[in-house]
Amino acid sequence: MTNLRKELEKCKHPNSRKTKALSKKARRQNNKHKQRIGHAIKSNIMGEKLTWFLEHIEVGRKQPLSPEEFEQLIQLYLKRFDEELEQIALKQSISKNRANQHAARQDVIRITLEKETNEYKAGGMELLNLCDPVKFKSLMDWDGSAINVQHLKLDLVSHNMLQRFKKNTEESKGASPISTTTSSTAAEEVMET
Repeated sequence: MTNLRKELEKCKHPNSRKTKALSKKARRQNNKHKQRIGHAIKSNIMGEKLTWFLEHIEVGRKQPLSPEEFEQLIQLYLKRFDEELEQIALKQSISKNRANQHAARQDVIRITLEKETNEYKAGGMELLNLCDPVKFKSLMDWDGSAINVQHLKLDLVSHNMLQRFKKNTEESKGASPISTTTSSTAAEEVMET
């Protein structure tokens, strides 16, 4: 970037071909830099989310989560700001002068929670499917760095998906031991979804 700046200073006319070519090259480098920063920010956010989930799973657990456990964990994740919101409300209730104190943080939390709740109830949150043994193991083996988030295979986890998993696991548990073919087909359906 400094070489481009020096070369631009050497150009005498602002509309010369060399000046235009150098400015185009500078714009291209600037756009690449912005794109890299955007990917880094997304990786950091996803890394923080996965770290939260990793911290709230029992240490030493080898089995993947059941759909019920995963749903409870997601509900706990969506309530992670409750204590901070209570503190903000308490500070605002102390006096009139503090009514707008921390309003920006409160708005950011509210918007984030609305977005995540809508994603979870509708299309799905971008997250590892912790009911899948392979993805659960990859989360447990993850070193916690944001750089390695890109190597994890993320899914869209939604409320409807977890309900289907619950239904499939209940059907597979409820099958009689005599009819092994029906239980194996139910297990195959679970694996396919």
